[in-house]
Amino acid sequence: MVALPARVARPPEPESRLLAGVDGHSLRADFWPGTQSPTPPRPLMFAHGFGQSRLSWTSAASQMAELGHPCWSLDGRGHGESAWNPEQAPYTIDQFIGDAAHVARSQAKPPIWIGASMGGLLGIAVGALNPELLHALVLVDVTPRWEEAGVNRIMDFMRAHPNGFASVDEAQTEVARYLPHRTQRAEPDRLRRMLVPMANGRLRWHWDPRLLEDIGRSGSTEMARLSDAARALKLPVLLISGGRSDVVSRQTIEEFQFLVPHAEHRVVDDATHMVVGDDNQTFTYHLADFIKRHA
Repeated sequence: MVALPARVARPPEPESRLLAGVDGHSLRADFWPGTQSPTPPRPLMFAHGFGQSRLSWTSAASQMAELGHPCWSLDGRGHGESAWNPEQAPYTIDQFIGDAAHVARSQAKPPIWIGASMGGLLGIAVGALNPELLHALVLVDVTPRWEEAGVNRIMDFMRAHPNGFASVDEAQTEVARYLPHRTQRAEPDRLRRMLVPMANGRLRWHWDPRLLEDIGRSGSTEMARLSDAARALKLPVLLISGGRSDVVSRQTIEEFQFLVPHAEHRVVDDATHMVVGDDNQTFTYHLADFIKRHA
């Protein structure tokens, strides 16, 4: 049994760092140094899903750091506090894959990549194209083929308020409508960090709206390429899925296990696609167990 550190009301504050992606693109990251020792523990890199930010990993990453591992939680390009692409430069999947490879290469030893949704797909691509860069891979509710209905629901939520919100409370109400299974409303202070003021004083989500046009419409065309990449994975792999997810299903999981027969699979029974937000404690238990055996 893996002993996790006791949950605390407020996780320790991370250091704020800047990392370089493709062509020096500026990527904001939170960093927890973990344990200082002559033989540094395996670094862990946490990558969020499409439209999310590094803040989604704060609790999980801080717990893993308390187990000794240096932990990084990254804002993808165009997300959170990372730089946006210039106006004339569209976003591409290959840019995100390149960024992931760059930050993995920056580590003293190959990290374990923990990716939710889009962040997991980037890990599949890097693990297949540059296997020397990653030590192991943890996929959080994502498979190379996904259920279109679940992804469409996410995209509908992201497109729902192009003119932003009048207040944090209005955004909080919209999140509660999107996640009706959660009994507690999103914390206002945490939600405020995921919003940015517009010129007219309204608040919008902290990501570049162009992402919806450039990346949001290309998902289906990437499935075949990701399936080919998954077949090439040789590193240790763990899939942690939500038992109530509408993005992965029994069928997509079975297809993934056929492509990557050595992959382990754990289910967080009461979680939706938002596994970490729904049940972080069960998630971190499965994560810590995998890391203990493969770090």
